[in-house]
Amino acid sequence: MIVKNILPRALERLAVIEAQAPVREAAALMSKPHTDLIVVCDHGDMVGVLTKTDIVGQIGRCMGAGCTATVDSIMTRDVTYCQTHEILLDVWSVMRERGLQRVPILDEARRPLGIIYAREALQALLSESENEDELLRDYISGAGYR
Repeated sequence: MIVKNILPRALERLAVIEAQAPVREAAALMSKPHTDLIVVCDHGDMVGVLTKTDIVGQIGRCMGAGCTATVDSIMTRDVTYCQTHEILLDVWSVMRERGLQRVPILDEARRPLGIIYAREALQALLSESENEDELLRDYISGAGYR
């Protein structure tokens, strides 16, 4: 299975913000349900990501409405990402090795297409494995070949 197969669900999780946006705007975006990772873009291309930990850490250092920090000052720049043609099992293996719960999906121009959640990737892989097992059992038992 390739990443493209889970793209519709990954698109539902996509949250994007411009690099020069204020952190307050990112906090408002992060407060929406199922928004655990924000892709930070500069003219449509990904330049980093932002997590709740990044936002809470910055807001904790600010003084109320006087917080003027921009997203690019607190974002993570070295981002693990994947593309639609990659094998989902390989992506999940990297996520597991690095302890990542979410990974952005980018096109060739580094524009965000969605966000893969580790749990959803694992569910898709398990479903694929169960389907392969069923086909193999049917083949071995000769079902459908009589």
